[in-house]
Amino acid sequence: MQRIRRSLLALAALSAISGAALAQAYPQKPITMVVPTATGGTTDLSARMLAQALTPVLGQSVVVDNKGGGNGAIAAGIVKRAPADGYTLLMQYSGYHVISPHLTKAHQWEQADFQPVANVISAPQIIVVREGLPVKTLAELIAYAKANPGKLNYASSGNGSLQHVTGAMLEQQGGIKMVHVPYKGTGPALQDLLGGQVDLTFGTAPPFMPHIQAGKLRVLAVTGKQRLPSLPDVPTTAEAGLPKVDATSWFALFAPAATPKAVVDKLAADARTVVQSAEFRKKAEEQGATADYQDPAQLGAKVKADLAGWAGVVKSARIEAE
Repeated sequence: MQRIRRSLLALAALSAISGAALAQAYPQKPITMVVPTATGGTTDLSARMLAQALTPVLGQSVVVDNKGGGNGAIAAGIVKRAPADGYTLLMQYSGYHVISPHLTKAHQWEQADFQPVANVISAPQIIVVREGLPVKTLAELIAYAKANPGKLNYASSGNGSLQHVTGAMLEQQGGIKMVHVPYKGTGPALQDLLGGQVDLTFGTAPPFMPHIQAGKLRVLAVTGKQRLPSLPDVPTTAEAGLPKVDATSWFALFAPAATPKAVVDKLAADARTVVQSAEFRKKAEEQGATADYQDPAQLGAKVKADLAGWAGVVKSARIEAE
């Protein structure tokens, strides 16, 4: 018995040494961070901010590879099938990670295919209306929608997207009915909002900030628990009378499920160093977002809670994938 115990202790010690050695040696070549969207959105911005800051910390280049399409399934599939060695990672958008699984019974990936590494950025949705729409507050928008049933239309980046679900949530909580107009991404939705073809949309602040600052778009509310430092005069939906309209996006790093714990721990620690730096926090706030580091356990708990939380909204609004 003592011989078996000594052998087990020796194996445990060897495993710990091997894990430490692996973490110390990693990385030895460039890392690819796969992004499930096209360039220009908040997911892409989060990936590029993290990649740029991580490169000197890790001592290897971190390359961003945009693979949009399929509600995030293309990028997820690439990372799922990649060697679990820490050299292919997924910068994931919460809308894809915790809403898409509720939209269809046929999944190309599962939660178990990935393990959490670190949350990087959080950003509430903002409610943005076109120039010329005769509303200046969320209360006025609700009143206008009730006085003109079915007249208001809102854009989203696609059927089943977080923008779509946020619009459905606003309809439910505000007792209104709007027309949903899906687009293939935030870019074309934003262009039609600027052109007056649609009345309003929802989304994280970064893509909208230049147009808000130029006075071409008006923000009515922030769908989070706190005001944005970049939009200090814009109330939250709770302050505006609709506390249950709460839709905050998060952007987080994931690795293939079988990635060694030592590698995940190193990535998580280095991400913490970067995300909690004053420079990173400032850059995120300037874009209308918040640097929000969460370790693997915290991120895993967030995924579990959000999966359950969004299920009811998707079901009650009868939202299905395209």
